[in-house]
This record gives sequence, structure tokens and C-alpha cells, in this order.
Amino acid sequence: MKNLLEGKYGRYVLPAVILQSVLMGGGFATGREIVEFGAKYGALGWLGGIGIFIGFTIMAILMFEFSRKFQLFNYRTLLRELIGPFWFLFDIVYLLLAILIIAIMASATGEILNSTLGMNYWVGVILIIVIVGILNFYGKGLIERFKTLGTLSLMIGYVIFATLVIGTTWESALEVLRSGDTSFVTGKVSVFAVLWSGILYVGYNLAVYPAALFSIKRQQSIKDSIIAGIVGGILMTFPWFLTYFSLLGHYPKEEVLGATVPWLVMLDGFPLIVIIIFGVVVGWTLIETASGMIHAFVDRLDSQIKDIANQELTDLQKGGIAVGTLILAVILAQVGIIDLISKGYTAMAYAMIVVFAVPLLTIGVYKIFFKK
Repeated sequence: MKNLLEGKYGRYVLPAVILQSVLMGGGFATGREIVEFGAKYGALGWLGGIGIFIGFTIMAILMFEFSRKFQLFNYRTLLRELIGPFWFLFDIVYLLLAILIIAIMASATGEILNSTLGMNYWVGVILIIVIVGILNFYGKGLIERFKTLGTLSLMIGYVIFATLVIGTTWESALEVLRSGDTSFVTGKVSVFAVLWSGILYVGYNLAVYPAALFSIKRQQSIKDSIIAGIVGGILMTFPWFLTYFSLLGHYPKEEVLGATVPWLVMLDGFPLIVIIIFGVVVGWTLIETASGMIHAFVDRLDSQIKDIANQELTDLQKGGIAVGTLILAVILAQVGIIDLISKGYTAMAYAMIVVFAVPLLTIGVYKIFFKK
């Protein structure tokens, strides 16, 4: 495993794998996210997916290269180089968004584990808190291995779920595309509205990018950044399209597109083992998302403590921060998944675009190409 991580896989694929694994929880695990940011537009939703791929790819390439060129491997040092004294604004938005994403996933996981495995809501949530705490206690080495194996398993799982759903509803999906059906939303749907929805999706998911910074140390040239960025864009968008086409076969049914966890409704009627596997997979996505985002935040705290007091966080303190963040998220989860996604994600998307996307596309591009 060590030789694999230190070779081309570590330079080209691992940063993309980490991005995708952290994205899964907040990006498409429940299916609700794809409804809000694309699938609700029916036949035109695929345009949002194209915009999402371009956005994810460009932002990944720029962040990887900015990090590599200036040797910035946690988001505190990266943001200080990018936006100077205003770096703390990203800190605020990032932590709020991390808690929001984890809250949504905790709520979804509790509901899914209860529906699929008959597990008590709180037993499932507490189990995930413990696992994430352990991962942050043992640090990035375990997290890298966990994500490499976990992401492969998750992708296989989502491909199976999408294949089952699409295989039984493909004719319906084609009919939606042929007829140009956008009836789930009221009024005429413009191309701009669909593309803007894709931009917002990329915007709130920018919070997952710092989770990959620690893996950039292996990259050696701008070629590595470009290849890793393209791989990242593909890995991050592929599950979006799988979920989109799965939802399209049920368009515009309110019982699916209006569901808290649309995947559960779409898989209803399939063998019980499929539902159980789905419950396990979604639980795993929460673990990957939570551990990745919290690890990035812990790295940022560790860096500041080193600067101020010349000390480091202990493994116990890192695990404690992870557990504390998860507990706050579980409290927030009581608000409800639909409101958290439609209102919370949209607000955080605008904030993340302002404090990260715009500076990276302007100041970042200038420094990458003109600053030595």
C-alpha cells in the first residue's frame, strides 16, 4: 500500500479519490442533493451536470497547483497566501458548512439505518461518531487507506444501485428527455437557471477541497496538478449523473422527488439485501465525509497552535475535536434534511464562492502563473 501511495497513484489519483470520498456524503448520498441542484429541472438537468464537471475540474486543478507551487498543505496557510488577512472568513464558512453537511448526513443515516437495518436512530449515529473519532485519533495515514478502499467500495455500490434503478426505468427517463419535461418546477425553466444551480452545487461542495490538501505533497509538477484535477472532476461528477438518470426515470413523481431520501424510495421493491447494502454504503459515506472535513479543520488548528505556542495537538485532542463537532452536527440535524439542503446549502454556496472560488479564480490564477 505504501509503494502505491508514493507512486503515480499517489500523485494523480489519491487527491481525486479523497475529494470524491469527502464529497459523497454532502454531494449525493441521499439523492436529495441532486434533486435540489439539477434533477428537479428534468430534461434540462443534464446541463447542470456538464457545468458541475467543468467547475469541479477547474477548481481542483487550480487548488492542487496553488498548493503544490507554494507548498501549502492545510487550508489555513493556503488561505493566508490566497486572501491574506481575510483568511478567517473562510474558517467561519468552512466550519459552519462542515457542521451543516455532517448534520444532514447524520439525520439521513439515522433514518436509513432505521429503515434498512431496523437499527435504533441513535445507535447508528453514536456508532458513526465513534468511528470518525477513531479515524481522526490515528491521523492521515489511516484516513488515506480508509478512503482508498472505501471509495472503491462506495463507487461499486452506487453503480449497482443506479444500474438497478436505471435498468427498470430507462424508458421513462428517455421519454422525459424526448418530451423536454420540466414540470416538477413551476414556470418556464431557463438554461441559465439550470447552469446556476450547477454553480451553486459546486459552490457549497468547495468545502471538501481542503480535505485533499495533505495529499498534495507528493505532486511534483503542474502536469501532476492537471491530471489529478481532471481525474477529480470525473470522479466527482460521475455519481452525480448516475443519480440524475436514476431520478429521471421517476420524473416528476412527488413521492420520489419530494422524498427526504429519494434513494430509499427508488430502491423500494428491490430485494431486502439491496436495501441493507444501501444502508451500509450511506453510513460509510457519512464516515468518509465527516472524517475528511474534520481532519482538514484539525490540521488547520494544529498549524495555528504550532505558530502560537510551538506545540501540537495530541491524538486524544484530535479525536475529541472530531467527536465534539459531530455532536453539534447531530443537534442541528433535528431541523430536517429538506430544509437544511434547500436553504442551508444554498446560503453556504454563495458564501463559499465569495471567500474561496472568486479569490482562487483571480488572485490564485495570477500567483500561479506570475509569482515566483
